[in-house]
Amino acid sequence: MVVLQQWAATLGWGLGLCPASEPEPEVLPQKGRAELSRRAAYPGQGPGQGSRMLNVPSQSFPGSSSQQRVSSGGRSKVPLKQGRSLMDWIRLTKSGKDLTGLKGRLIEVTEEELKKHNKKDDCWICIRGFVYNVSPYMDYHPGGEEELMRGAGSDGTDLFDQVHRWVNYESMLKECLVGRMAVKPAFPKDYHEEKKLLNGMLPKSQVTDPLAKEGPSSPSYDWFQTDALVTIVIYTKQKDISLDSVTADHWDDSFRAETVIKDYSYLIHIALSHEIQEDFSVRVVDNVGKIEIVLKKKENTSWKCLGHPLENHNSLIPKKDTGLYYRKCQLISKEDVTHDTKLFCLMLPPSIHLQVPTGQHVYFKLTITGTEIVKPCTPVSDPLFSELKEPVLPNNKYIYFLIKIYPAGLFTPELDHLQIGDYVSVSNPKGNFKISQFQELEDLFLLTAGTDFTPMVKVLSYALTNISSLRKVKLMFFNKTEDDIIWRSQLEKLSFKDKRFDLEFVLSAPTSEWNGKRGYISPALLSEFLKRSLDTSKVLICICGPMPFTEQGMKLLHDLNFSKDEIHSFTA
Repeated sequence: MVVLQQWAATLGWGLGLCPASEPEPEVLPQKGRAELSRRAAYPGQGPGQGSRMLNVPSQSFPGSSSQQRVSSGGRSKVPLKQGRSLMDWIRLTKSGKDLTGLKGRLIEVTEEELKKHNKKDDCWICIRGFVYNVSPYMDYHPGGEEELMRGAGSDGTDLFDQVHRWVNYESMLKECLVGRMAVKPAFPKDYHEEKKLLNGMLPKSQVTDPLAKEGPSSPSYDWFQTDALVTIVIYTKQKDISLDSVTADHWDDSFRAETVIKDYSYLIHIALSHEIQEDFSVRVVDNVGKIEIVLKKKENTSWKCLGHPLENHNSLIPKKDTGLYYRKCQLISKEDVTHDTKLFCLMLPPSIHLQVPTGQHVYFKLTITGTEIVKPCTPVSDPLFSELKEPVLPNNKYIYFLIKIYPAGLFTPELDHLQIGDYVSVSNPKGNFKISQFQELEDLFLLTAGTDFTPMVKVLSYALTNISSLRKVKLMFFNKTEDDIIWRSQLEKLSFKDKRFDLEFVLSAPTSEWNGKRGYISPALLSEFLKRSLDTSKVLICICGPMPFTEQGMKLLHDLNFSKDEIHSFTA
């Protein structure tokens, strides 16, 4: 089993944020999430006062007569039946069998519902706010079924921590995940403003009716600490969360983490109570929807609170209603790609976590003659320019952009005049392309013109690498002359290497030696190009170019009877 080192030390569970005008609460000793939620509702009470939110078994664990307890203080294992080893369990979890009985759904579990599942063949256990159906695991548990049944139908966090605190249960039981406990804080009658009693749970008043009906379940957060680290844990309640769903920034004493959950944005924005080191790490727990942001303390002292809330802290709003948040990135290289296009490499500071999702873009911001000017730019990924010289930096700390320089333009000449070491402001990712559009995709067609080819780079790379159902990818690349074609040799090599990928260049002003296609986007070109591999193939057509190109292309695609669901237009 994987050992989580940061769990091996004594944890200090925090209440969340400091009250704005009240004394700071003490650090909670290690308790279950139920105790954490209870104390959030009644901050004046210490441990042991009041009643817990969940039914926690009172007996010791392991039991005094258990096969798992021995006089030396060690732990005996119960002999397992043949075919019930750890490797057998891993094979079962990877078999695709439904181990929860919920057919892949995640649900919120009430205390009443949890209590009902307390039998060997129907055993649910809550660990740190997550509920697992451990019935399939009974015969695989080295400590025997008796030990698992001690937590049946209840919060087993404290019992788990007494013996198994170092065990990576999230990985071991991820296919058994039922959902998260529906624990909600009870706010006092005189509760008026968010700054008073923040504990990481989103107050109900902040969730609008449309959001409750159409959006994701309200996310929440907690935090805990060791001597050297502070970990902020965000519970998104969604399985399709990845590292590029999170953008995090640390500036001075403030920490800001924005998580995109479907079409909504969840924001953590805090003035930290103590200083931290510049760098931090972000981890997403696979298939659980939990995000862990690990901060490094500057001093190994115990924090009594995480900090104080800043603007829009703990808010969940539609992504379309969020503004742009910028951070300064350093220019570390720029190289010619064509006669008028350059490849810019920007380095992220160690205090930033930013990964731009496939098919999305960011905005550059420069101050030109006293005015802030912004320009959308789409980063490109490495497969097509791996032959170019790259700086020796961690993969997640630098971003490449292909940008055409317009001599008579306003923004790009200013960008080109930047010297190595200068800074440019870069926004959080924007865009409406979703990876889910690739599900069960069989034919992918890409239509692009000039430097608006940039979104296609990551789309092409992702599709060829990750979509197992893909039969064919075709790129039709429109340019004026041969000299304008970006990464021509790299594209041709990729087409030769991967037989699923076909490539066509179309030039509007070619020389007499050009033997390829000529002209502009037209019904004749598209009808020949857009042929499905099978009559029933699932198709996606992506188009990106100057506005007249995109508008004309969209019209032609509709005329060719492609549906809206089969077309994605990249615009910014």
